[in-house]
Amino acid sequence: MQLLAVGLNHTTAPVSLRERLAFAPDQLGEAVRAAQAWFARSATRGNDEAAILSTCNRTELYGASQGDNPLDAGAHFLADFHQLNYSELRPHLYMLPQHDAVRHTFRVASGLDSMVLGETQILGQIKDAIRTAEEAGGLGTYLHQLFQRSFSVAKEVRSTTEIGAHSVSMAAAAVRLSQRIFDKISEQHVLFIGAGEMIELCATHFAAQNPKSITIANRTMERGEQLAHRFSAKAMRLAELQDKLHQYDIVISCTASSLPLIGLGMVERAVKARRHKPMFMVDLAVPRDIEPEVGRLNDVFLYTVDDLGKVVQTGLENRQAAVAQAEAIIETRVQSFMHWIDDRAVVPVIQGLQESGEALRLLELERARKMLAKGEDIDTVLEALSKGLTAKFMHGPQQALHRAQGDERAQLAALLPQLFSKRR
Repeated sequence: MQLLAVGLNHTTAPVSLRERLAFAPDQLGEAVRAAQAWFARSATRGNDEAAILSTCNRTELYGASQGDNPLDAGAHFLADFHQLNYSELRPHLYMLPQHDAVRHTFRVASGLDSMVLGETQILGQIKDAIRTAEEAGGLGTYLHQLFQRSFSVAKEVRSTTEIGAHSVSMAAAAVRLSQRIFDKISEQHVLFIGAGEMIELCATHFAAQNPKSITIANRTMERGEQLAHRFSAKAMRLAELQDKLHQYDIVISCTASSLPLIGLGMVERAVKARRHKPMFMVDLAVPRDIEPEVGRLNDVFLYTVDDLGKVVQTGLENRQAAVAQAEAIIETRVQSFMHWIDDRAVVPVIQGLQESGEALRLLELERARKMLAKGEDIDTVLEALSKGLTAKFMHGPQQALHRAQGDERAQLAALLPQLFSKRR
């Protein structure tokens, strides 16, 4: 069984490509099953495993397959599922086999591969992805073990290192950027579009600046109202954006929509109604919620998730010691997992030996019972049973030694005494 991880992230691909490869939440179950079927095309047995992680910063396919070239199959699956040109996608993909895939998984779970080094949100996103994969029938022994160990590694890294210290979150970066446009956030009206974890985090940071007003716009009014209540804010439906966008100075959007919610025309009308007063907009969604053309408007300052990523890199030098410590922990755990993989590889051999041994035992036992039934002496029967078992167990190794030649015979001659050494 070959483990693999194939995907792209914020370091290998711009948001314009990441949004084209992103999976909507309601697509993931179908995509996991499709990936399994894709792997099975070249596999001898139908026990391939698959899981998909899709966030604003990465889209990754994890797999375990017995196919001929599962890495290549995984890469082509991603292109085919999203109807992308493979030659266009390939330069942005990383294709990681076996221990490289294990190391990558542990690094992602530990926040070492995140745009915000050491952030914890990714761990919850991985758990959601694994839950979806399990419900879709994508998890088997290998991926289940891989991700369970990744959770343990992430916990160890966070509890024994300072990997999260000195970091700047995406939400804090949004506040910092907005302060470049507006001297006082306390004099601005803030609109959040969406009601997920990232919006909740951003709302927490902006609320600390005491803006004039906070509004939550969400497709589901009930969810929007629940979040708005936490911040003494107002709630409105997404359908009201068209008429009310001009009322807000700061707009932060992060939804799971597959299409932009805010188009160029809508923002142009809002800017006109605002008499060209500046508008600060942050689009944290992948695929994007705000059409990129909006950023060309003179009075609009539009930032994407990649733009914020440049801000959060500040203070990286303060975290290098923690990174080195975390990498050492991960490397040790990778070796441990690969040892488990190696053990799994010999399980069928051990099972085969046990089955052969059991068949020989039953054969000699039946022979002994027949001898007893004929009235033969018990000592004679036991002697025959022991000699029969010994002869049958030794027959295979002796034949292999006789057939072997040269180096193979020398290796067998050195190995067989270890296999049949006296045990107390």
